[in-house]
Order: sequence, then structure tokens, then C-alpha cells
Amino acid sequence: MTRKLDLPEIIPVFPLPGALLLPRARLPLHIFEPRYLAMLDDALRTPGRLIGMIQPNRVPGRDGGPGWQVIGCAGRVTQFSETEDGRYMITLTGLSRYRVIAEVEGFMPYRRARVSWQGFERDLGSPETDAGFDRAAFMALLARYFEARGLQTDWTTLGEAEDELRINSLSMLLDFAPEEKQALLEAPSLGTRRETLVTLIEYALRGGASEDIMQ
Repeated sequence: MTRKLDLPEIIPVFPLPGALLLPRARLPLHIFEPRYLAMLDDALRTPGRLIGMIQPNRVPGRDGGPGWQVIGCAGRVTQFSETEDGRYMITLTGLSRYRVIAEVEGFMPYRRARVSWQGFERDLGSPETDAGFDRAAFMALLARYFEARGLQTDWTTLGEAEDELRINSLSMLLDFAPEEKQALLEAPSLGTRRETLVTLIEYALRGGASEDIMQ
């Protein structure tokens, strides 16, 4: 388990629209731009191997930095492989959310931020449970959603998944708008994230979302 004291004050940040990372979840990424290849090489040389995912944001007055949201989630590089043409396929395992304090100026080809981990200590603990989770009702709602969109999934595996894995995986995979992904990220508890997820699914079923649901 990573302690709060082990977390660095400055981390590289990867602004990627719609890419949501949550604590203890896994996010596969394809790295090919030169600046992000440099970011990955530098991250792999550090003890924590951390990269901070963050949503771009162009709403004036709500940025954590030029074009960033205020809150992101840092992940540790836990898997990576290099292709013959020098690209990387990596997996980030979510560690903890963070709050951007300021962008760090410098000569790096990628961007970095000074961050605070305060308020997200729960992210470093064991997986969360959701005492108010009505699993049967949720799975029925999800079945309606998948049927309406003509989507397929492994219902046995999804039904047997632990609360956190099920809720977080769906939060990451369903193709919600970036602002909706941010709301799922900022949910203070697993129960709140589940409630937000249900609201978004119900809204989509009423015709409030686009037809392309899965990334």
C-alpha cells in the first residue's frame, strides 16, 4: 500500500478527453506522441512510476491549470510493452485522485503539475463497498441500456464482480461526455458514484445522450 508521504508533490500530467481513471482500476493507453513517449520514459525512471490523468477543460474560471480540470487521478505504470516502431502499450493502475495547485514551468516536452493529495486519503485504502447498492435493480437497468444500444457484455462476469469493480469499470467504459466523466471522478464515495452512474444511464435511456455509447 502506498502511503500519503510517498506521493510526490510534482507529477507529469496527461490531459486526455474522456479517459477516466479511478483508484484501483486499470486504464490501457496507447502512447505514440513524442512528448508522451518522453513522459513515459521519465516516469519509468522514478520509484512510483506515476502519471496523472486529467480531463481537459475550457470553461473559464474552472481550470486547475491552462485547459485542465482541478481534480485528476494518478496511476502507476504496471504494464508496458514496446512495439517495433517505438510506440508503447501501457496499463495505468489508479492510485489516488489529486487536486492541481499549479502548473510547473520548465523545459520538459510534456506538462507537469504541483498537486495536493489532501482529501483523497481513502483512495489509498482497501476497495470500497456500497451498502445501499440494489444490485438486482441496477443490473436490470443496465440490461435495458445495453439492449437499447445493441451492446453485448459478459453478464456472468459483470454480475459476479465486486461492487467497486463493477461500478468503476462501467464508469470508465461507458462513453459519457467529459463533464459527466468528471462528475464520476469527483464523486466522494462509491455510493455517490453509483448514484451518479444510474442518473446518467437513466438520462441516456430517455434520449439525452448520443447513440455511440461505448468507447
